[in-house]
Amino acid sequence: MGRIVMIVTKWTGVEVRALRTYALRCTQPALAEMTGFSVAVVRKWEGRGSTITLAGEFAEAMDTLLARLEEHQLARFQAALSAQPLLSRRSDEVIAAVVSRLQELRRVLDSADLPDDGPVRPADQLRRAVGIAIHDRVNSNYVHLACELPALLTDLHRARFMCTGSAAAEIASLLVHAYRAADAIADKFGYLDLSARIIGMMHHAATESDDDLLVATAAYVRTETFFANGQLAIGRRLLERAAEAIDPTRSERDAATYGSIHMRAAVVAAREFRSDVARAHLNEAAQVARRVTENVYLGTVFGPGSVRIHELSLGVELGDVGAAISAARSWAPPEKIPAERRSHFYIDAARAYMQTRQRDDARAALRMAEAVAPQHTHAHPYVKEMVERLSC
Repeated sequence: MGRIVMIVTKWTGVEVRALRTYALRCTQPALAEMTGFSVAVVRKWEGRGSTITLAGEFAEAMDTLLARLEEHQLARFQAALSAQPLLSRRSDEVIAAVVSRLQELRRVLDSADLPDDGPVRPADQLRRAVGIAIHDRVNSNYVHLACELPALLTDLHRARFMCTGSAAAEIASLLVHAYRAADAIADKFGYLDLSARIIGMMHHAATESDDDLLVATAAYVRTETFFANGQLAIGRRLLERAAEAIDPTRSERDAATYGSIHMRAAVVAAREFRSDVARAHLNEAAQVARRVTENVYLGTVFGPGSVRIHELSLGVELGDVGAAISAARSWAPPEKIPAERRSHFYIDAARAYMQTRQRDDARAALRMAEAVAPQHTHAHPYVKEMVERLSC
């Protein structure tokens, strides 16, 4: 069977349905009986293709069924997968929904220093709304973000002129996160000039927040500009300077910010093809990650799992495909890591498989990325390129 033997926990709804419908030609209750799971579990896997309770055991049961297929059943399974669209057709809908809101977002940004008069939500509601925006961003809910951000930014811009002292610093901190959410939309959908402008506004708000770690976070995000214009060495130096200003022993918050900056610097160095520098940065991040819990710190996901995802990314960027594939096959990111970061793991796994012409594994990885974070997967330029190549 070779190429199509699935990896534990990496089954998606597409594969489960194809195995049941075309290879086994059975009902959902029958598949539930074969695997020893409830019909509800089978339905959930076919509908979402995401990890659920007992995910590992369910995937092992599916692997066992696949291994027992007769040759004619296996042929039907392969044919069914080949006939399936690689990704769903919702990509255009997502892009249209986001783009339709960009003009309103631009208008709000244009008037940041001259907001319209009007009511402002209480501080606790603003905190809650920014928390939702952070959650949407790290889980790639771009459509919801695009709908909610204009009103949220308007309120924050008004509040900035109404508050003084510590209250003004808190509003500036909330603006940093709101701007970062807006930048995520601009960057992911290719509006790079808008992204650069938002990053500048984010940096200005960070300096007003009186929080050095938010200034470092703004530097982390600013690296996007140097990815886009190819000035990788400058971007790496920016990150290294930001990391030098942080004492990672002071708090978990400091450690996570310090580690995440080194993690990103590793990717920048890898794209420069500076292997030793890249690995030194990632090793520094890994050491710090051992002291923190996987979580979202100041809007950035960091922890041992995130470092492990970046190990796969470095393998792909540095051309160490063997190490990348080994990383992809030996582990899967747990659900506690937000969706966008997890989808990066599967996208980079697909890139590694493409480099070694393991097309079926690449398809499976891309489908898993879509199941985890569909909007991020659909917007990702590497995914578009791989889909075109796999469709040939």
